[in-house]
Amino acid sequence: MTHDILLAGFGGQGILFAGKILAYSGLMDDKEVSWLPSYGPEMRGGTCNCSVCISDKPIGSPLVLEPSILIVMNTPSMEKFANAVKPDGVIVSDSTMVDVKTDRTDVRAFYIPATQLATDNDLQGGANMILLGKMFRETGIVSMDIFKKAVEKVVPAKRAALAANNLKAVQIGMDYEG
Repeated sequence: MTHDILLAGFGGQGILFAGKILAYSGLMDDKEVSWLPSYGPEMRGGTCNCSVCISDKPIGSPLVLEPSILIVMNTPSMEKFANAVKPDGVIVSDSTMVDVKTDRTDVRAFYIPATQLATDNDLQGGANMILLGKMFRETGIVSMDIFKKAVEKVVPAKRAALAANNLKAVQIGMDYEG
């Protein structure tokens, strides 16, 4: 099984961090993995996306042009990448920040108000993790135990307290009905 995942949004939304957690999750599940960040010259507010491949077989290219899973955190990313998703793929969108929906009927699309849920739960900056939680619920890429280990690995030791908040955000995404 191969999962070609594209995460896209603005710089500062945690796109690269979420991609890194996905990559470590695959690595800890003994899969072949690639992680390829891409961002504009701006530090925050510029374009940002991240290609992550998780596979049972060697990965030919780290660039994801036709994702099986798309996670979007802004409207320009939805408009740019939604039509590239493979048929039977999954789109997970932050409906707080993305004001358009796909008209495709050959993909499963989920619209979750991740930024609003993060704010409501005092998890500022946690929208990316809420979206990951929804994506994990809908795709089952790796087990939750492996995912938790990946979060603990990626969150720096000096910020270990943030691991609990990240896992709380993931759980909110997993529990979201909609």
